[in-house]
Amino acid sequence: MPAITRTELLTHVEAAFADGPASRDRLLAYAVGSHARPEVVAVLERLPDKPYSTIRDLWYDLPDVPVTA
Repeated sequence: MPAITRTELLTHVEAAFADGPASRDRLLAYAVGSHARPEVVAVLERLPDKPYSTIRDLWYDLPDVPVTA
């Protein structure tokens, strides 16, 4: 199974920011709704429960997720 990347995460949660900041629960809902791999959902579950203003804010809490494989 390939590693999770920021690019893959972006594919599944970018739309969650369309109406402003996104919470962890909102990010998880978008990931599940876009049929993300269970590994992607598991990475998002590691996030603290706080609002994220932009997709870039995720990387502070997910520093170990590479940009690409």
